[in-house]
Amino acid sequence: QVQLVESGGGLVLPGGSLRLSCAASGSIFSINYMAWYRQAPGKQRELVAGVASGGDTNYADSVKGRFTISRDNAKNTVYLQMNSLKPEDTAVYYCNANLYDSGSYYYAKTYWGQGTQVTVSS
Repeated sequence: QVQLVESGGGLVLPGGSLRLSCAASGSIFSINYMAWYRQAPGKQRELVAGVASGGDTNYADSVKGRFTISRDNAKNTVYLQMNSLKPEDTAVYYCNANLYDSGSYYYAKTYWGQGTQVTVSS
């Protein structure tokens, strides 16, 4: 089975930085897309940043210039470097991956991590 495990969340002061990691494990054939989503209390889950298999990235307007998504294909891992954090960045951050597992080459599946809490507060 495939699973995604996030790490790196925590409590930081405004203006601080955190680096989130998400490692995909299991019988993975190929990964199409990996992304970070977040959900703040009372708000809808939103896409923060994503990276496609070819390396193209996309970001929410609210995090452009502050967050950077990157990947390590050899480790099936995606990272989110978050700088200049603001209180409005406080949310549970979820790793997302669309991939083909080793037993299903024709139909990609979407997986979610359990989430990691990021709190930005003074």
